[in-house]
Amino acid sequence: MPGRHAKVIVDPAVPDDVAALLRDHRKLLLRIHTGWVPEHRRRLPVVGLVGRLAATATALVAAVYGLGLFVAERYPPFVVIMTGAALLIVSVLLRPRPDAEVERRHALEREVYEAARRHEGRYVLRERLDEPARALMTRAQAAIEQVMDSRVNAEGLLDGVRNGVMLPAQEWEIARLLAKLSQLRAEHQEVVAEGVTPEVAAVAEPLAHVLDSSQRAVLARVEALERYAGHVADAERAYRARHQIEQLSAKLPRYEELLAETGADGSAVPELSRLSDDADRLEQALRDSVSSAHEAFRHLSG
Repeated sequence: MPGRHAKVIVDPAVPDDVAALLRDHRKLLLRIHTGWVPEHRRRLPVVGLVGRLAATATALVAAVYGLGLFVAERYPPFVVIMTGAALLIVSVLLRPRPDAEVERRHALEREVYEAARRHEGRYVLRERLDEPARALMTRAQAAIEQVMDSRVNAEGLLDGVRNGVMLPAQEWEIARLLAKLSQLRAEHQEVVAEGVTPEVAAVAEPLAHVLDSSQRAVLARVEALERYAGHVADAERAYRARHQIEQLSAKLPRYEELLAETGADGSAVPELSRLSDDADRLEQALRDSVSSAHEAFRHLSG
C-alpha cells in the first residue's frame, strides 16, 4: 500500500498518479498551505540566448572563411579554422541551457500547485495535525503496516483484496477527521487563550466537550484497527511456528537414522515424535487466530 507511515495521507479516490505527485512533494505542499503561489510566467533568459546566437554566428563566419581558404588551396589554415568552427557548433548544441533546469522546476511546481488546488480537502499533511492527532495517526498507520506486511496476508489467509481497499480507506478517514479536529482545537484554543467572560465560557465549555468526544471517537477507530492487527499478529506467530515445526518434522527420519547408527540414547525419540502433534495444535491455533482476525475485520468494516 503506497504511503504507509506517509507524511501526506491522500484520499484513495484520488487517481494514483496524482496521489503519488502529492506524496512526493510534501515540502512544496507545505509552502502552498502558507500562501505561496508559483511563478506562472517567466521572462526569456536574454543573456543566455544572446550568447548562444553570438557563438553560432561566430562559427558560421569561421566556416565561410574556412571555405575561402579551401578554395585558395590553403589547406593547413583551412583545417584549423574548420576544426574550431565545428567545435564551437558542437559546444553550442551540447551545452545544456542554464534556464532549462529552472524551467523544468517551475513547471513541476505549477503542476503540484494545480493538483493541490484541484484536490484540496482530499489530502492531509502530517505537519498540519496537532500533537495528539499526530500520535493517533502514527498508531493507526503502524497497525495498518503490521497487517499489510504480515505473511498471513501475503499468503492469502486473510482477505487481502478487502484489506487493500478497506485499510487505506480507514487510514484516510482517520486522517481526515484528525485534520478537522486539529484545526478546530487550534481555533478554540486561540479564542479562549486570552480569557473569557462567564457568558462566553458557557458556550465554550460544551464546544470543548464536543472536541473531547470527537477525539474519543477517533481513538475508538484506531483501537479497532489495533485489535485487528493484534489478531493478525497472533495468526502470524502461529503461522511461523507451524512452518518451523513442518521443517523440523521433515528432518525427523534423518534424526532417527542418526540415533540408530550411533547407538545413542533413544529416549529422545518419543519427544521427536511429538512434533507431529505440535504441528496439529499449531494448525488449529492458526485457524483460530485467522478466524478471530476475520471477525475483527468485520467489526472494523462495520
